[in-house]
Amino acid sequence: MSHKHEQLLRTLFHDPVSNNIHWREAESLLNHVGAAMESLAGARIRVKLNRAEGILHRPHHGNTLDRHAVMNLREFLGRAGVTPSLYEERERVRSQGAD
Repeated sequence: MSHKHEQLLRTLFHDPVSNNIHWREAESLLNHVGAAMESLAGARIRVKLNRAEGILHRPHHGNTLDRHAVMNLREFLGRAGVTPSLYEERERVRSQGAD
């Protein structure tokens, strides 16, 4: 995972919830982790990743996710097993295997 995606993942799961996350960055992270995205009516998007499925909403006015949208994205990523702690654990195991 690139440093940019890793930092975004940390920001998504950091409290207090950020309201300075751009949709294109969130979409890039979802693509990077292998999520399948399907546009639905309006601003809704069906996202599938690691047996988790959810409906996310693109921002209506502007490009920045509001706090509610960030919380929905955080919840979806958590259900899909994409969290900062799980990522760090995978990286730790991967680096030990390389030794």
